[in-house]
Amino acid sequence: MVLKMLFFLWLSCLFSLLHIAHGERSYSFPEEMKRGSIIGNIAKDLGMHTGMLSIRRARIETEGSDQHYCDINVRNGELIVAERIDREGLCGKKPSCILRQELVLEDPLELHRISIHIQDINDNSPEFKGAKIDLEIQESTYKGARFVIEEARDADVGQNSVQQYSLEK
Repeated sequence: MVLKMLFFLWLSCLFSLLHIAHGERSYSFPEEMKRGSIIGNIAKDLGMHTGMLSIRRARIETEGSDQHYCDINVRNGELIVAERIDREGLCGKKPSCILRQELVLEDPLELHRISIHIQDINDNSPEFKGAKIDLEIQESTYKGARFVIEEARDADVGQNSVQQYSLEK
């Protein structure tokens, strides 16, 4: 009986020393937002009192990177943009751009995973490879004839990339 109680005591001590990781919170916001823009209120979403954030030295860390994209305002619990995010620079042509962050709380150590989906905005203009396109059109060409030209490129993805274009007089 005493051995069983010691085992449970040892097991409970072991679990108290380990950090606690909670479920993932998700946010979504458009790229290129100004520094200090509000993404959401992490304290409210976690049901925490904002006073606990400073007491427990809350901070945001990016998984697998030293880059600091988001921060937390410990006075009001708001998750904010720490620096402008260029979606194309971060994720290239990938259709989905997700930043993995963690809210770290100390005493006791507690981790909350945060996924931030960076939405593409139409911030890049389509460009042709060269500044000039030469076409040779013969006099005998019929009205309405179509000519193939090189496709314009756009760094944006999805609905913000080049959909169609036409040349006019």
